[in-house]
Amino acid sequence: MVKQAILVAEDDEDDAFIMQRALKETGLPFEMQHVQTGDEAVDYLIGTGVYADREKFPLPVLVFLDLKMPGRSGFDVLEWKRGRPELKMPFVVLSSSPEERDMRRARELRAGCYLIKPPTKSMLIYCFNQFGVIE
Repeated sequence: MVKQAILVAEDDEDDAFIMQRALKETGLPFEMQHVQTGDEAVDYLIGTGVYADREKFPLPVLVFLDLKMPGRSGFDVLEWKRGRPELKMPFVVLSSSPEERDMRRARELRAGCYLIKPPTKSMLIYCFNQFGVIE
């Protein structure tokens, strides 16, 4: 079975490791691609620079964004996506912030959902089901 890509934009290596572990626990055929900044997420999504090879860096079926990253924040990436109708995959905010204002802003920017860290197997399966990325 061919693995589909999921992009995780997360600057904290520990949080990225936890996400990788939760993804593996689902047993689903997804390969996690990891970037550490919002700028790298944009480069990955448009396939520029080191991310130009779509064999190595395929378009993801789902994007997870941390809100607080160096350079472009997760909010900045969501704003950027608004001008890119060709990017049809859902974007999910995965943040340590339980602040209502952050959740409201994410909804305004059309994030598919807002999850509080740390990610769990059940959270990921919920997202995959909600967005129809698993059969």
